Amino acid sequence: MTDIPTARKTVTGAVRNWREPVVALSHALHDDPETALQEHRAAARIADLMESAGFTVTRGAGDLPTAVLATYGTGDLVMAFCAEYDALPGIGHACGHNVNGAASVGAALGLAAVADELGVTVKLIGTPAEEDIGGKVLLMDAGIFDDVAAAMMVHAAPDDTVGASSLAIGAWDLAYRGRPSHAALAPWEGVNALDAMTVAQTAVGLLRQQLRPGVVVHGIVTDGGQAVNVIPARTAARYEVRARTVEQLAEAWHRVRACFEAGAHATGAELEVSAHGRDFADLRQDEEMTRSYARAAAELGRTVTSLHGETMASTDMGNVSQRIPSIHPTVGYDTGGAKQHTPEFTAHGKTPGADLAVLDGATALALVGVDLATSGVQRARLLDGVRKRRANASWPGGRI
Repeated sequence: MTDIPTARKTVTGAVRNWREPVVALSHALHDDPETALQEHRAAARIADLMESAGFTVTRGAGDLPTAVLATYGTGDLVMAFCAEYDALPGIGHACGHNVNGAASVGAALGLAAVADELGVTVKLIGTPAEEDIGGKVLLMDAGIFDDVAAAMMVHAAPDDTVGASSLAIGAWDLAYRGRPSHAALAPWEGVNALDAMTVAQTAVGLLRQQLRPGVVVHGIVTDGGQAVNVIPARTAARYEVRARTVEQLAEAWHRVRACFEAGAHATGAELEVSAHGRDFADLRQDEEMTRSYARAAAELGRTVTSLHGETMASTDMGNVSQRIPSIHPTVGYDTGGAKQHTPEFTAHGKTPGADLAVLDGATALALVGVDLATSGVQRARLLDGVRKRRANASWPGGRI
């Protein structure tokens, strides 16, 4: 029979023993930020560290050049830790993915110390492009998560929280093609693609008052024309729509698209629409895993707030959570009051508080793994979930 207190002590000690390289990884990611699908050095750093720990490593997993898969153990219960490491353009690790990724690496190293004893296979899945096209969704499509019984990660934040949901999100690239003409001599001969964009944005602005609570629409114009004295022949934008559920996202996008179609109808420009990446589903955190994580975090001296019923921003971990029992708690540290996606948040990413968040997050996640593996009820539930998924491969993810 497994000695649970000894297993927990072993896991905690293992994370402590890996403290130096795990914190160094967080700092290296922070100091060398790479944006979505360009995280070559980040992926190599993680792969090298996992190989040094005896993991079997696949670089370029799922045909994504910057994805990493590292496994340890041969047990029937497969636990996955999702490591994020992409940064934001211009402001580096303003979402704290250096903390997220290093914490998952630390958790995998910690649970590996008892993998054979507990009958567990540990999977560290390096998931690129969370800030863009949704690497986790693409890796799910590639089968990387097929045998996973439980998936976990922590996310950097100003506070420790558990249980929150997230908004579903979709992104689209939109372009209008008009006809150029001299803006002073013969403007009537042109078809003004910028006017089409203006009509669309005005319509979106008016639409907002009619949208459901929780629906958010935001975007940028990426091309507004080339010369002030030429009727713009092309304009382009990228827009995102968020909603509380994938069903409400589909409903909202239908109405937002109509606004862009209105721009085309009003001006005679041609509208081109293409999906940018994959839709992110709303996050559904597993209650038993959430309770386990909250207990572990409290044992480490953290004050954890439950946010059941509240929503965070958006994450491709939502897609994972709708197929696999998952958690995505936040692990907090002092950010001087700064929120994610700001340069001020980036500046706090390798402070002593951020380093402690990496190690506490890693330890708490690994202890969740021990709890799940040593509970007969939870182990049976998770393994039964894998069997049912294999019998029914459909799942609520991907483009709506």
